[in-house]
Amino acid sequence: MKPPLSRRAGIALGLAGLPGSIAQCAEPAASRAATGTVRRVVVLAAVALSLGAASPAQVSPPVPAPVPKPAVLTKVASGSFDVKLTPQAPDEKDEGTTLGRMSLEKQYHGDLDASARGEMLTAMAGVKGSGSYVAIERVKGALHGRGGSFVLQHMGTMTRGEPQLSISVVPDSGAGQLVGIAGRMTITIAEGKHSYQLAYTLPETP
Repeated sequence: MKPPLSRRAGIALGLAGLPGSIAQCAEPAASRAATGTVRRVVVLAAVALSLGAASPAQVSPPVPAPVPKPAVLTKVASGSFDVKLTPQAPDEKDEGTTLGRMSLEKQYHGDLDASARGEMLTAMAGVKGSGSYVAIERVKGALHGRGGSFVLQHMGTMTRGEPQLSISVVPDSGAGQLVGIAGRMTITIAEGKHSYQLAYTLPETP
């Protein structure tokens, strides 16, 4: 027994509408799948671009070759010297301590063949054997055959007969073939005679 015409028409209309409903349901899923695919493609493309378009490797500038330092001579000069001290002003005495100022002239012999001129300041305490002095002298001549000049600085103290003395080359005071000289001098006084030893360094090439 066939359903009434009106019922058949309704079923037909319902069946006819199914494909459209299925399509409508399918479209969002397809769209989401397509969107996901596009997103994956975009991400892969971005990664590829980031790898391919990465900034070029930093090239370090060439490291300059180290500049060789000039060879340095280390030597000891020795010999004797004569000294003349001349007072420059009347001594000043106050509360037992006497201050003085003198000019000095020296003549060096031996490995240091030179003359020197300078100034000395002294302080003599009221206690016997105690005092101090400072002095500056410019030495001009030849040191182991190399001509030029340099300046020596003296700092001496005596405590009740016990002396302490430091004599050094003033930094960067060398001139001529003695540019760059550095060193220290020791002085010995024995039987009224003066002798010196100058331990110094100097660039090998003037």
